Amino acid sequence: MGHVIGIDLGTTYSCVAYLEGGRPLVIPNLEGLPTTPSVVSFTDSGERLVGTLAMRQAVTNPANTFFAVKRLIGQKFKSPQIQEALNRLPYKLREAANGDVAVLLGDKSLSPPEISSMVLSYLKSCAESFFGEPVTEAVITVPAHFNDAQRQATKDAATISGLNVQRVINEPTAAGLAYGLDAKTNGLAAVYDLGGGTFDITILEFSDGVFNVLATNGDSYLGGEDFDNRILEWLAASFRAETKIDLGADKLALQRVKEAAEKAKRELSFTAETEINLPFISSDSSSSKHIRKNLSRQTFEAMTADLVERTVPRIEQALADAKLTPDRIDHVILVGGQTRMPLVKERVTAFFGRKPEEKVNPDEIVALGAAIQSGILDGQVRDLVLLLDVTPFALGIETEDDGYEMIIDRNTTIPTRKVKAFTTVEHNQRRVRIHVLQGEGFLASMNKSLAVFELVGIEPAPAGVPQIDVTFEINADGLARVSAKDKETGREQKVEVRPSSGLSPAEVEEMRKRQAGKQQIKLGPNG
Repeated sequence: MGHVIGIDLGTTYSCVAYLEGGRPLVIPNLEGLPTTPSVVSFTDSGERLVGTLAMRQAVTNPANTFFAVKRLIGQKFKSPQIQEALNRLPYKLREAANGDVAVLLGDKSLSPPEISSMVLSYLKSCAESFFGEPVTEAVITVPAHFNDAQRQATKDAATISGLNVQRVINEPTAAGLAYGLDAKTNGLAAVYDLGGGTFDITILEFSDGVFNVLATNGDSYLGGEDFDNRILEWLAASFRAETKIDLGADKLALQRVKEAAEKAKRELSFTAETEINLPFISSDSSSSKHIRKNLSRQTFEAMTADLVERTVPRIEQALADAKLTPDRIDHVILVGGQTRMPLVKERVTAFFGRKPEEKVNPDEIVALGAAIQSGILDGQVRDLVLLLDVTPFALGIETEDDGYEMIIDRNTTIPTRKVKAFTTVEHNQRRVRIHVLQGEGFLASMNKSLAVFELVGIEPAPAGVPQIDVTFEINADGLARVSAKDKETGREQKVEVRPSSGLSPAEVEEMRKRQAGKQQIKLGPNG
C-alpha cells in the first residue's frame, strides 16, 4: 500500500506527518519547513502558487490570493459568517447555484474544496519528494465541531487532490492521541484547540491504551483570524479618525494592514509592546499617509478578551456533558497557534486550576496524531488498544407539524447505529418523506437540513398501522447514512447523508482530473 500520511489541513497553516518505527514525525515541505501556509495564489499568467510563495503574493495580488478558505468550506453564502467575511476579505465571494459560497478568480468561480485541494496536493507532493515514491493514502483531520457538510467538503478536497482518505479524525482527538502515546499516562485530559479559524474543546480519557472521547464542543467560526481582525479594525479606525480616509476601499492597503496585524499579534506573545509601521499606506491631495502605532500587550488583550471568554461556555458544556468538573482533569493540552497568546494560557490555567502541558508543539501535534491514526489502521501502533470518538451533533428526523424526533444524541460514541419505529399519519398513505436533520432544536425548522428522501410502496392501511423502521448509522469519519424500511413489505430506501449542497460526485471527479493534469487557470477580464 505504500506510505500513509497524516494531514492537519489548517486555516492558516497546514502540516503533514508520517509514522516511522512507531513514532510520528513531521515531513518538511519543499522549503524545509515543518508547516505550510494554507494559501493559494494565481498569477496573471494562470500559474498556481501554494504556501509561502502564495503568501508573498497577498499584498501585490490580493484579489487572486486565497487564505483562510477553511472558514468557507461547507458554508452557505447567505450564512451570517460569510456575510460578515465579505467586508473583510480582499478576494471576492459569490453565491453558487446551490447556495454555497464560491470564490471568484477573474471571471471564473472556484469552490472552497477545490482551493483546499490545492493545498493538499502541495502537501502530497512534499511527502512524495520525501519518500521518493507516490503517496495516495491519508488520514485527514477536521475540527471536532465541523458539521456533516464541512466534513464531506473536506473529504471532497482530499479526493480532488488525488488522496484516498482512510479516516477522518477530529483534530483534538488527534492531538490527544499524540500526547497520550508520548506521555504513556492514564487519566482525564482536556484538549483546548484554538486555531486560525476554529475552536474545539474535547474531554477524553486515557486508560491502558484505550482513548475514549467523553465529550466535545466548540465554535467553527472562532479563531486566530478574529484576533488579527481586531488589530486590523483598530488600525483602520485610528487611521480614519486621523486622516478621514477609509482603508476598507483599498484592498491592497487593507492586506498590508492585515499582515501587519498578524505580525504584531505574534510579537505580543513574547514582548510587552510592538511597533506597527506602514509607510505610504495611502494618500490624499495634500500628502502621502503613513501608519505608525505602538500596540501594547495590555491593549491587545483588552480588545480581544471577549474572544477568549467566548471559549469558556463551550468548555463548561463539554465538562457538563462528560459529567466532570474542572478539578477532575489531569492534563490540559493546548493546540493551535492562537494558544501561544499569554491571555489564553492564563484563562485556561485559571479555569482548570492547573497549567497546560508545556512540551506540546501546538502547530504539529494534530498532524502527528493523524499519523498515529494511520498506524492504528494498518497495525503499526500496538500500544493503542482502541480509539473511541464521538459525534458532535444530534441527529434526527422531522415529524408532523414541524416536530423533531432526535434519534442520536450529541457526544454519542462512533461508529454507532440506532433504529426507531415510526408510522403513517394519514389513512392509506403509500409513501413517507424522511427529512434528516442535525441539531437539538425542539422544532424541525430550528435544525440544519441534511437530506430528504422518500420510502414508497407502503401497503394501504389505516393511519398508525404501518411500522416503518428508520435506521441511523454514523461511521468512524462522523458521516451519516440513513435508511427507512417498511416492516410489512420489506421495502427499504437508503441515503448517504451527503448534503444537498456541496459538490456532486461528478464535479469532484472532474476537479480531480483537472488537478491531476495540473491545468493552468487563465484569468478572465476581471483578474
